[in-house]
Amino acid sequence: MRFKLLAGLALSAMVAACAQTPKPVTPTPLPPVIPKPAPVPEPSSSLKPLTSLPGWGLSDSFVAFEALRGTCAYKKGRQYQRVCEKLSHTDFADPDDIKAFFEANFGVEGLDGEGLLTAYFVPEYQAVSAPDAEFSQPVRLKPADLVIVRGDQMFPPQTATKVAARVVDGQYVPYYTRAEIEAQPAQTPLYMRPEDYFFMQLQGSGYLELPDGSKFLAAYAADNGHPFVGIAKPMVDRGILEKDKSSGDNIRAWLAANRGDVAREMMNLNPRYAFFKIEDPHDPLGAAGVPLPGGSAIAVDPAHHQYGDLYWIDANAGALKDAFPQYQRMVSALDTGGAIKGKIRADLYMGHGARAGTEAGRVKHKLKMWRIVPKH
Repeated sequence: MRFKLLAGLALSAMVAACAQTPKPVTPTPLPPVIPKPAPVPEPSSSLKPLTSLPGWGLSDSFVAFEALRGTCAYKKGRQYQRVCEKLSHTDFADPDDIKAFFEANFGVEGLDGEGLLTAYFVPEYQAVSAPDAEFSQPVRLKPADLVIVRGDQMFPPQTATKVAARVVDGQYVPYYTRAEIEAQPAQTPLYMRPEDYFFMQLQGSGYLELPDGSKFLAAYAADNGHPFVGIAKPMVDRGILEKDKSSGDNIRAWLAANRGDVAREMMNLNPRYAFFKIEDPHDPLGAAGVPLPGGSAIAVDPAHHQYGDLYWIDANAGALKDAFPQYQRMVSALDTGGAIKGKIRADLYMGHGARAGTEAGRVKHKLKMWRIVPKH
């Protein structure tokens, strides 16, 4: 029988198993909550030329081109409209033509301060349809008892606009922590290695391949609403890893070598838990709703930046061993993330697969940013 049919049956069984029968409570419907965006910057007559950017002369023209394509996919009709129209009617003979186009149409606005650049990717993992000693972690779908309510509906009340909750004795209470969720049984059509699943939750999605070659996308569906807590620092504090060797690869290797109760205890230090939906493979979409160009897109804090805006990043002095020493490139702000907070803060999307994952796990660089603004 084909996997999709099994997945559908298993999903139905899981939803039935996850459902509870609480005392009747009618959730108050919530309108979609859209983060209050930063104001759209107006073009300035005092813009500096792109040639003033550190590393512009040696940068990859095609990375900048892909960033602008991502911006145009989101920004049609907004401040980049005229440049995007020009782009659609312009042919380039070589990389120098691309740079000339940028220099003729864009200027630079500086952003004060220094921050942090990290990176993320969409991983590719092996999965199976029946658990065994190695593939013991169920891919958990969004539970039926998880609801999103206003903070003032919670017991006790909270100030947050949206809270992940469940019903207990007729009242909304915070949803289960990671440890509590993992202690519950699950029915699912897919199982993974526990350490792979943990990292897929951190990245937000992942491509899964079964032994028969079938491929699926495990896309983010919901989370339990608890704050994210990184486990790198606790591992360093406990002497498990050295500070300059706390990369994603080293953390994953330790979790795999200590698979079972020991690794589970460490992973449970992060109470945040993501749930997934299983889809046919497709290019991942960022929060802006457009495909993410690998190496040319960043996640930002929407309280400080507009989706679709172009930026120049200059990031160096990586803190992790074997890190790429410097990132200087044009990028488009097409995504966000729970750990991405602040004005000078960005998460660079590396693409998908093992190579992208290795590089992403080594990015922890000091960051400076410039906004790239149309001249007209």
